[in-house]
Formats: sequence, structure tokens, C-alpha cells
Amino acid sequence: MSGAIILRQHGGPDVLEWVDLDPGKPGQGEVLLRHTAVGLNFIDIYVRTGLYKMGTMPCSPGMEAAGVVEALGPGVTGLSAGDRVAYVTGAPGAYVERRVMNAAALVKLPGDISDDQAAALMLKGMTAEMLLFRMTQAKAGDAVLIHAVAGGVGLLLAAWAKSLGCLVIGAASSDEKAAKARAAGADHVIVTSREDVAARVQELTGGRGCHCVYDGVGKDTFEASLAAVAEFGHIVSYGNASGPVPPFAIAGLAPKCATLSRPSIFPFIKDRARLEAMSSNLFEAMRRGVIKAEIDQVFALKEAAAAQTALESRATTGQTILRP
Repeated sequence: MSGAIILRQHGGPDVLEWVDLDPGKPGQGEVLLRHTAVGLNFIDIYVRTGLYKMGTMPCSPGMEAAGVVEALGPGVTGLSAGDRVAYVTGAPGAYVERRVMNAAALVKLPGDISDDQAAALMLKGMTAEMLLFRMTQAKAGDAVLIHAVAGGVGLLLAAWAKSLGCLVIGAASSDEKAAKARAAGADHVIVTSREDVAARVQELTGGRGCHCVYDGVGKDTFEASLAAVAEFGHIVSYGNASGPVPPFAIAGLAPKCATLSRPSIFPFIKDRARLEAMSSNLFEAMRRGVIKAEIDQVFALKEAAAAQTALESRATTGQTILRP
């Protein structure tokens, strides 16, 4: 038997239960994986509340983790027992000590990338990679706006965009978070508790606005994103930290000839070649020190409810991992 956090119904953090669970044995093309670190993400909260209809009850939340291969099922090639691996999946299930996984979803970890780093950065790091290199092509001289810049994805975006030569403008809710974002590479940080984001963006860009706007907050920031985007710019709405964006008339993009996208990482990584390319790009950026796993919080896996509460209340910075 193995410990697991189980979700039997949607609701608040109190619906997360710690139970004993048999992970089963690996079948064709599968491996048995022992987790060493599990990543915490807002999507875990969306699964818990039912905002995202993912998983069949009862299920375990969690979309990313790192661990060690314990056993191989028939037909598995390229992996051996004892290998260190990490993954991001399109279905929840990572809040467990052990699980059976499709071997094709696993990425073998290089020796210079730790389990904790991988668990903290696989989903957020490849999301940042997707936003900067797949959904947009941010380049030197572009002004970019990053909402929730002190959050897990925001800090990675700030650092990576700065390395590309972008003018990085972040938005954060406090001076403490603003300082963290500046340390990560943001050129300017707008403190949203006392400054108007769109107006400040216009000041900082000489009235041009931002070529790329990365908005993981959703409902509370979407209007500011529309006002801050430059002519021919691109708004990428990739999260709902404050709730989903209300219905929007597409004609609102016309005055600036702006574009709007709502991507998800999961269609990208269904393709094995793309998964390997994106993870390799991420590992190389980590290796060069462009982005770092700023793990500011570590919770025991059993304390997943407390971890989600902290994330939901914006009490966290950087990345958070759960320790099985």
C-alpha cells in the first residue's frame, strides 16, 4: 500500500483526504514510479473545485512530479529501474507516493537537474517555454507585460524574457513581491494595490503598450490586458487565478489589431518529439542559470490542503513542492 491524497467530491481544501492506496502493477508500456517530489500548481485547485472537469471521482489531484522508476512493465524501452524521471500529464493523479505511469510520458532527468528542481519546474517551466517560444516569439526590444509576476510562472517568464532582451514589465500585488520580481529580471514592476496597470504601462512604453501580454490571473486583469496591449500585439490568457474571464466580444480586439489566445500546455506535450524538445529547452535554460527553481515553500504531501490554501490565498511566492 502507498499513501495518497484523494478527492471524492469538489469543494474546499477540506475535501482532500489522505488514504492508503494500492498503486497497482505496471502493464504494457508502463512503469511503477516512486515519487520524490510533487509540484503544486493552480490547476490542482481548479481540479479540486471543479472549475476544470478533469479526472473521474475518486481521483488524486496533481499534474507534475519527479521520482524514481521502481519496476517496468512489458515493452518498456529506454528506461531502467532506478532511473530518475519527471513528468507533466494532462490528467490529474500526482498527489500520491507511488503510481503506475505510461512510460512515454516520462522524461529522464539529466544528472545536473535535481528531483526537486524538476518537480517545481516541469509544468511551470514548460508553460513559460510554451508562452515565450510557441504562442509568441518574444524577441529583443519587445516590451512584455507579465501579470502575477512574482508567482511560479511569472518569475520564470520574467527571467527568461529578460535573457531574450525584452523590456520586462511585471504586475504584482505588494512591494515584497515586486522586489522578488525585480531580482528575477523585471525591469519595472507595477504594484497593483496602488497603481493602475494599463496607465503605468503606457507611461513606461511611451504610449506604445506591450507587444506581448501574459495573463495568468484571468477575470481581474483581463480588461487591463486589453488596455495595455500594443497595436498588433498578442494577449496570452493562460490561467484563471482570480476566476475565468467573462464572455468577451471579439470585436474588442479590432482597434489595435491585437490577437488573443487561450493555450494549454497539454496538447503540446502529447507529441513525444515536442515534449522532448520543450523539456530539453527548459533543462538547458536551467543549466545556464537563465531560470531557477525558487522553491520558497515545502509541504508534506499529507499537508496538501494547507499547501493549496496558501497558494489560493496568494500567500506563496516562487514555487512550492509537496514532499511524499
